[in-house]
Amino acid sequence: MADALSAAELYDRLRRGEPLTLLDVRNRDEFETWHIDAPKTVQTPYAEFLSAKVRDDVPELAESLDLDEPVVAVCPRGDASDRVASLLRDAGVDAMNLEDGMNGWSRVYVAREVEGSDETVFQYERPSSGCLSYLVVSGDEAAVVDPLRAFADRYVEDARERDAELRYAVDTHVHADHVSGIREVAERSEAEPVMPSGARERGLAFDAKLVEDGEFVAVGETALTAVHAPGHTSEMTLFRLGNALFSADTLFLDGVGRPDLQAGAEGASSLADDLYETLHDRLLALPETTIVAPGHVHIRTPRAEDGTFTARLATVRESVPLLELDRERFVERVADDLPPRPANYEEIVAVNLGERDVGEETAFELELGPNNCAV
Repeated sequence: MADALSAAELYDRLRRGEPLTLLDVRNRDEFETWHIDAPKTVQTPYAEFLSAKVRDDVPELAESLDLDEPVVAVCPRGDASDRVASLLRDAGVDAMNLEDGMNGWSRVYVAREVEGSDETVFQYERPSSGCLSYLVVSGDEAAVVDPLRAFADRYVEDARERDAELRYAVDTHVHADHVSGIREVAERSEAEPVMPSGARERGLAFDAKLVEDGEFVAVGETALTAVHAPGHTSEMTLFRLGNALFSADTLFLDGVGRPDLQAGAEGASSLADDLYETLHDRLLALPETTIVAPGHVHIRTPRAEDGTFTARLATVRESVPLLELDRERFVERVADDLPPRPANYEEIVAVNLGERDVGEETAFELELGPNNCAV
């Protein structure tokens, strides 16, 4: 009976569909704000196990929770859950602790190659938030699209493992859900930060190569082509690479980007109208065989056969009911029916514009939690 499970091992077990119970011992509000999605999850506060220990009835509490074994106990950093797992093992339950808790889960980062692409593309998945980033490799050069600050070293190392040097670190827009890594990647390599030209109007406060609609970012023997795509934000710029489209927070495999994070609820309708035009006049006009490589996913997003979160445009068109609405109904639906905003999004935007400097630990804590960029 193992005492502990690493976050990477838990990810692998969940991907394989192995049966287990995830026992989250945080308080209810913490759990509801952000938790690990598993087929069977039970939330019971740590305090209940302490009380049961005092009463000497941990076995009775465990039985009442209907826990399917093995059980993986989870807390913020792995301390309280370690104690709970120990109590359960003493009660005869096959229980393990998730090492480093939710903090460890947020550091899981998985890379897979996108098959069927005209160029060599690797997709990075952060399962704790559903954030996706991409590494493009052509010859002895590489570029990373929408990198996360927490994993800046990873992109540099992965490029070098493929005998390539990073030329560019590209952001598709001013992110509101995670801290961008374009400057950190540049500090660790020869990469040049790249931002949409519209980022200047939003207050960009650091030097970067600014790209306009239709401009190219050359990488080895290929190039990323900028596609201005306002809607999620005014400066949003997607990039085409051969038969692939890095669709960022504009078009997901099962939804579209929310339009209120830049201009608030009062400006959401205007950006939603822009988004309708972007989707119908620019993206849906692309070849149906285009590989859509989005910026985010959630627990129900289907994977392609290669394990990545990608799909042909024809499939995405059928999977996003919002694309069937006329302009008026689309704007009303997208602007009015919005999920909670990402945690700390205003501070994250300020950091990503270069208006505010924060240390690595603060940056990491700012972005902890679920992604809420989709409609």
